Amino acid sequence: MEHNLFRYIWRNSWRDQSVILVVVAVSYVFYFVSLDLPKQIVNQAIHEQAFAGGQTTTPFLDLSIGPIDWLGLPEVTLFQGFELDKIAYLVALCFSFLFFVVVNGWIKQLVNTEKGRLGERMLRRLRYELYDRVLRFPITHFRKVKQAEVATMIKDEVEPLGGFIGDAYITPAFLGGQALTALSFIIIQNVWLGLISVVVLTVQLVMIPLLRRRILELGRQRQLTARQLAGRIAENVDGTVEIHTNDTSNYERADIVNRLEKIFLIRFELYQRKFFVKYLNNMLSQTTPFLFYLIGGYFALKGQFDVGALVAVINAYKDLPSPIKELIDWQQQSQDVQIKYEQVIEQFTPEGMLPPELQSVTGDVLPAPEGGLSAQALGYFEEGGGRLLDNAGLEIGATDHIAIVGFNGSGKETLGLLLARLVAPSAGTLRWGEEDMTALPESVTGRHISYVGDETYLFPHSILENVVYGLKHRPIAPAQYEGRALMHFQRRISEAKRTGNPLLDIHAQWIDFGAAGVEDISGLKRRIIELLPAVELEDDVYQFGLRGRIDPDDEPAVAERFLEARVAIHRRLQEPDLAHLVEQFDPAKYNRNMTVAENLLFGTPRGAVFDFATLRDNKVLAKVIEAEGLKPALIAMGEKIAETMVELFADLPPGHPFFEQFSFVSADDLPLVQQLLARVQRSGLEKAAAADQQRLIAITFPYIEARHRLGLIDADLEAKLLAARRGFAETLPEEYRDYIEFYDPQRYNAAATVQDNMLFGRLIYGQAQAAQRIYRLLFEVVNQLGLKAEVLAVGLDHGVGTGGRRLTQPQRQKVALVRALVRRPRIFILNNALAPLEAAVQTRILKAMRNEMKDRCLILIADNAALCSVVDRVAVMRDGRVVEQGPLDKLARPGTALSDLGIGFTDSSRPPPNRPSPSKSDTEEPQPVN
Repeated sequence: MEHNLFRYIWRNSWRDQSVILVVVAVSYVFYFVSLDLPKQIVNQAIHEQAFAGGQTTTPFLDLSIGPIDWLGLPEVTLFQGFELDKIAYLVALCFSFLFFVVVNGWIKQLVNTEKGRLGERMLRRLRYELYDRVLRFPITHFRKVKQAEVATMIKDEVEPLGGFIGDAYITPAFLGGQALTALSFIIIQNVWLGLISVVVLTVQLVMIPLLRRRILELGRQRQLTARQLAGRIAENVDGTVEIHTNDTSNYERADIVNRLEKIFLIRFELYQRKFFVKYLNNMLSQTTPFLFYLIGGYFALKGQFDVGALVAVINAYKDLPSPIKELIDWQQQSQDVQIKYEQVIEQFTPEGMLPPELQSVTGDVLPAPEGGLSAQALGYFEEGGGRLLDNAGLEIGATDHIAIVGFNGSGKETLGLLLARLVAPSAGTLRWGEEDMTALPESVTGRHISYVGDETYLFPHSILENVVYGLKHRPIAPAQYEGRALMHFQRRISEAKRTGNPLLDIHAQWIDFGAAGVEDISGLKRRIIELLPAVELEDDVYQFGLRGRIDPDDEPAVAERFLEARVAIHRRLQEPDLAHLVEQFDPAKYNRNMTVAENLLFGTPRGAVFDFATLRDNKVLAKVIEAEGLKPALIAMGEKIAETMVELFADLPPGHPFFEQFSFVSADDLPLVQQLLARVQRSGLEKAAAADQQRLIAITFPYIEARHRLGLIDADLEAKLLAARRGFAETLPEEYRDYIEFYDPQRYNAAATVQDNMLFGRLIYGQAQAAQRIYRLLFEVVNQLGLKAEVLAVGLDHGVGTGGRRLTQPQRQKVALVRALVRRPRIFILNNALAPLEAAVQTRILKAMRNEMKDRCLILIADNAALCSVVDRVAVMRDGRVVEQGPLDKLARPGTALSDLGIGFTDSSRPPPNRPSPSKSDTEEPQPVN
C-alpha cells in the first residue's frame, strides 16, 4: 500500500477531487462580489455617491469593458442596466448582497456534502483494503497480533482518516482561496490595513504549528496506549478461566489501573496544550480588529479613508480568522492523520503475505492437479531461526491413506500445515502432481484440500451454516432483484466500483451444490445427515433437534408430520403401562403438573411480555384475574404458601434440598416473605396494600399441585382458574397476541420445541424413570413414522454460539469433520484433529473417514500412534525430518523408528485397506435429553 496518505488519496480519487476543485474555484468570484457589495451599499446607496451632481436615477447592473488605454481600446458597453431611483437602488443592492450570500452558502454546502461523500468512499476503500490484507496475512502472523487490536485499527483508528480524506485537497483550496480573496480585498482597500493582516496571519501560521508539534506526539501516544489497552482487555476476556483459577483478578486490576493512569496523564497534558494554543490563536485573531478600528478610524477622521471602505474591510476580516484557523487545524490534522495512517499501514504490511492473485475470484471450477504430493528437502524456519522442518522428504500418492507420527517437537504438525498450503516452506519444494503448491491459487487448494486441526473455530451461526461454509467459494448464480430492490442493487454496484470494492453480492447463490454432489439445499441436508453417523455426531444433533423449533408457516409439511407424531404418541399413551407418565394438555382441564401461571396462560410465551419471571407486574393478566373474581382466592392461596414456607424453612440452612423442591422461594428471599406475612397479618388480606396483594398472587404462580402437594387447589379453584384461562384467551388485546402461542391440540405451536409439540403434555411427577421411558417412546415413534431425518434437520439449525462455545470441543471437531467431508476433497488432512476425542472414538471415526475417502488421499497426523493400525502407510518424523516411511507391515517390527513410539503389529491385527467402518444402527437408542 502507498505509505504517503496524500498520494494514496490523489491516486484513488483524483477525478472527484478535480470536479470539486473546479466548483471551489468558481466560488471565489461570488465570494469576492459578496465582500465588495457592503462597500457599494454604504458609499453608493446610503451616502448617495451614485447620485452625485443631482441625479435622481442611476444605472444598476450596467456591464461594460474597458477602456484599455495601452491597447487603445475604447470602453465597450455590454448592457446599459436599469435606471433606478435612490430607494430602488438601495433595495436592489441589498437583495443582490442577499443573493450572493445565499449562493456562497449553497456552494459551501455543496462542497461539504461532496467532501463527505468522497471521504466516506475513500474510508470504505481503505477499510476494505486493510481487511483484504488481513485475509492474506500469513497464518504465523496471527500469533503475534491480537484480534482486538486488528479489529480496532480497521474500525476505529481509520475513522478519523475518513473525515480528513475529503479535506485533504479541497479544504486548503477552499479555505485558502477564501482567505486570499479576503486578504486581497483588504489590500485593495488600504495597503496598511492589508499589511497588518499579513503580519498577524504570518505570526499565527508560524507559531501555532510549532506549538502543536508536542500535541501531535501526545496524540500518537494516546492512540498507541488506547490500542494496547484494548489488546490487554481482550487478553483478559480470553484468559478469564486462568484469572479465576489463579486468583489474579486484583493483579489484572492493578495492570489496567496503571494503563488508565498513563492514558489519563497523556490526555490531560494534551488538553492543557491544546486549549493554550486555542487561547493564543483566538487572542491573535481579536488583535487585528482592534488595529483596524484604531488605524482605519484615524484615516477616516483625517478624510484619507472613506467609511464604506472601512466597513467593507472589517466585514472582510470578519471572515478571515475562521478560514485561517481552519487551515491551521487542517495542517495539524494532516500531520496527525499521516502519522496514524503510517502506523496502521505498518501493522498491515507483514512479510510473507499471500499475493492477491492467489485469492482472486474464478468463474469456473479449477480442476485439482493430477497425482500425489511430493516434498523434497522441505524446510521451515521460525523467525527466531528455529528449524521446525529440516530437509524433510515425503512422497504421498493420490489415493494413499497415510499416518504421520512422531514425538512432540518432531515437526509433524508443521508438515501438516505445509501440506495444506497454510504456510509456505522456507526451503525445498512442495509439489502436487506437476504443480508447485506455493503457486497454486486458493481456488484450487481451498476447494480440493480439506484440513482440520486440533482446534476448530466455528462461526456464530447454526451447525448447518458452519458445515455449508466450506462450499461458499464463489457466487454460483446471481440474486434476482426487481423494482426498487433492483435500483438499490445497481446503486450498490456503482458505489462498489467507485470505492475499489469487488463486485461480489452477498445475496447471490454462494453454495456450490455440485461440489457436494447434490442439486439443491434439500439434497445437501440429506448428504450432511448421512455423514453424521460417520463422525458420531448423530445423537447430539438428534437431541438438538428435539430441543429446536420450527416455524410452521415456513415448513408446513414438516409441522404436519410432527402433528402426526403427536397423535401417535397420544395413542401410545393410552396403553396401561404408559398412561400414568404424562398429563396431556387439554384446554378444558386443569393440568396439575403445570404451574398456576402456565395453566392461566396455557401457551408458550414469546419475548418478555408474558415471561413467567415478570408476570407479577403484567397488567393484562392482573385485569383478567380480577375480572374473573379469582383475585381473593389467589391472595389467600399465596398467604398459605408463604406461611408454609416460613414454617418449613425458618431453621434450614441455605442449599437445603427443600429450597429446590419449593422452587418458588430462595433462601435469600425468605426474610422478605416473613416481612410480607407480618404486614398482611397486621392489616388483613382485604385491606393489605395493593403491592403486597400482588406479591401474594405472584407467590402462587410457580405452584405445581402434583409436585408441591400442599392441597391448595381443589375443584372449585380449578374451575375459577379454567374460567380465567378462557377469559385471558378471549379478551387478550390484538397487539399482545404475537407474544404468546396458545396450546391447541390441532395446531403446531411455533414457540414450543419439537419435543414439546410431539409430547403435548407434562411428565407426571413422582413416576420412576418417567423421562427415560418417554424419551424412548419419542424415539420409537419418530423412527416408526420415518421422522428421524426431519428431527436431525431441525438439529442442524442449532446455534453454536460465539466461536462454537455452545458446543463441547469434541462436538466442534465433529462439525469440522463433516464440513471437510461434505466438500468431497481430493486430499483430506487431519492434523491432530481427533486428539480431543476418546481413543476408541478416534479409531471408529478414522475407519469411517477411510470409507468416505475411498480412492482419494487421506493424511492423518496424530499423537496417538495406535491409529497407524487403521491406515495403509506410515511416516515417522524425528527432529524435523521424515526418518522412516512405508507400508505398515514393513515398519511394525522391532528396531524401527515406529517401534520407538511403542507400536508393534502383526499381520493378523492389521485391517484390510478401505474396510467400511461399523456404524451405529439407525434403531440404536441415543442417550436421553436431560
